[in-house]
Amino acid sequence: MKRSTIKDVASTAGVSIKTVSRVFNDEKYVREALRERVLDAAASLDYVPNPSARSLAARRSYNIGLILENPQEFAYLKRVVEGVFDACEASNYTLLVRPADATVSHEDVTKFVRQSRVDGIVLPAPMGDRTEITDTLLELGTPFAQLSPKHLREDWISVRPNDEGATYELAEHVHSFGHKRIGFIEGDPEHGATERRRNGFVRCVRDLGLDSDPDLIVPGMFDFDSGNASARKLLELEDRRPTAIIASNDDMAAGAIVALNQMGLQPVEDVSIVGFDDSPTATRIWPFLTTVRQPIFEMARMAASILIDSLAGNTPEEMNLEFGCEIVTRDSLGPHVGASD
Repeated sequence: MKRSTIKDVASTAGVSIKTVSRVFNDEKYVREALRERVLDAAASLDYVPNPSARSLAARRSYNIGLILENPQEFAYLKRVVEGVFDACEASNYTLLVRPADATVSHEDVTKFVRQSRVDGIVLPAPMGDRTEITDTLLELGTPFAQLSPKHLREDWISVRPNDEGATYELAEHVHSFGHKRIGFIEGDPEHGATERRRNGFVRCVRDLGLDSDPDLIVPGMFDFDSGNASARKLLELEDRRPTAIIASNDDMAAGAIVALNQMGLQPVEDVSIVGFDDSPTATRIWPFLTTVRQPIFEMARMAASILIDSLAGNTPEEMNLEFGCEIVTRDSLGPHVGASD
């Protein structure tokens, strides 16, 4: 069969070739009814824009880059990749992924931008907080969007969850089950979410008048092993042992549950464990985790969508967006029976 052309689409939609081009280039000031007519005509003809011709005409590559940290656990970043890809696919962009780590340099970022010819880049935490990356992109004039950055810049696109408020509500929820001595496992200090989640926990403990023993807060790294080791420190407090532990993500919560079993203690019966993220891990360990569900896919998709809109000349109404979270109660949280304090 003969492949449909942009001329065929224009003829079917009853518009000019230039209008069809403007629609597929996501240019602003195209009436929605006209845009739908062109897209319907393209769909009926099974028309797919020629990427090379499109790039040449618009002087854009229609590539979006994603620089992400090499993860030990891929569940979170899998949702990030899926969200960014969904936004790219909706706007006929190609997604190019560049794994990196703490050693990423100015030269690494420059090489990626120049070889891939990306129009913009999405930076999940902690990549969006690395000045080696952001300074280089600013120097190259390459637009970017941050996902869960430590610090907000009003002139930079960023999307993040309400980490502090969500952790406050989680601690409040744990307390509602009768727990007054609650342990807390922090995350990787390079991530902005770590400080925000700790702040939410500390604020809730203060507001509710709970035990503020500093030994109840221990460091972690957002992975299973650190969750296991940190939980052991809390469980070894003997007569000062917490009756519940909040881990800053689900992988560390899973490590804490294993630590309980290794030390001859019973999850829930002796110590309740809760996490954060609602990753697949939450329902792949027993007992199933009470956790906080953050809309990872939606946030990543929004970050990429705002970036793509800005590339088309549309100024975002909001540069910094914050998403709400939801507590999901499962079996790992139970009442503190027989509390004497």
